[in-house]
Amino acid sequence: MEGGGVMWRSGLKWMFLIMGTTIGAGYASGRELWQFFGDQSGLAILLFTIIFSICCYVIMKISYEEKSEHFSPVLKRLIGKKLSYFYEIMIVIYLFSTTVVMLAGGGATLEMFHIPYWGGILIFAFLLVLLFVWDIKGMISINAFILPILIIGLIGILLSFILKNGQPFSFNLEAQKNWPAAFTFSALNVLPLVAVLSAIGKEMKSKAEGLISSVGSGIVLGTISFIYNESLMQIASQIVLYEIPLFAILENYPYSMIIFMSFLLWAAIYTTAASGVFGITSRFREGINLPLWAIAAITVLAMIPFTTFGFATLVSVLYPLYGIANLYLLGAILLFPITNRYKWD
Repeated sequence: MEGGGVMWRSGLKWMFLIMGTTIGAGYASGRELWQFFGDQSGLAILLFTIIFSICCYVIMKISYEEKSEHFSPVLKRLIGKKLSYFYEIMIVIYLFSTTVVMLAGGGATLEMFHIPYWGGILIFAFLLVLLFVWDIKGMISINAFILPILIIGLIGILLSFILKNGQPFSFNLEAQKNWPAAFTFSALNVLPLVAVLSAIGKEMKSKAEGLISSVGSGIVLGTISFIYNESLMQIASQIVLYEIPLFAILENYPYSMIIFMSFLLWAAIYTTAASGVFGITSRFREGINLPLWAIAAITVLAMIPFTTFGFATLVSVLYPLYGIANLYLLGAILLFPITNRYKWD
């Protein structure tokens, strides 16, 4: 049996990996939260916290039992062998397309520091590949370093904004009509979570690690989501004027704070892109006799040409399809403990 201290350290390590996968540019900028939540969403965010924690634990429990190194064995357990082949293709396309968007975004973000767009993309690509020189340890270490700064930075800014505005938190149980958003927002995160958490089964030492990281990440994400949503509610009329809602919150803050939060946004793009590359490379490393960083380099090089395309069009076509597929997978994960109740201990 694993020692208590080691178990908690491992739990926190996986918790940061989960949050690094989930907190991308869309989430950190506030755009994703505003799109799904907004008014009358307190109950939706509470439900999301519960659903997200359950999903993470179910995936990690299967991953631990299968001692998996990629998402194929976990998908077979969740949805059966035949359907799992369709979802495998879906996950690879999804991770590839979203990581291309992150690569383009990472390059574009560096333009504010007077680095040319292509130079920014190449720097971002190099840093992504560099991470995998240390195999999975690189992924874990960067998330453990960046995520606490990102979380503390976000919560600090949001709380100071709310205190400055002098408006208290609001929660009226009778006005919570947006509760179904909990399911669509949870579904949005299902594919990348399956891809990344399925790759760590072999590294886990106990199911307790999964429980600590699942509940911990759910509570932290739920708390940030609630505070962020409350902040955005206070500037609802101004959000339409901003591509990045976070900058509407930062409007009256010093320029140095905008630079700091821009760095955090870039870091959020980086950790999510790293998760995408990790999901793809872990799936194919079994059949390719190359180190992980070399597979990552091939993957990232294949992505670079796609950053020139009108990716917004591709995403607008792919995302509705992903939405339907994600809801089915979300249902399969939530029902798994019930449908497998005799094996569930």
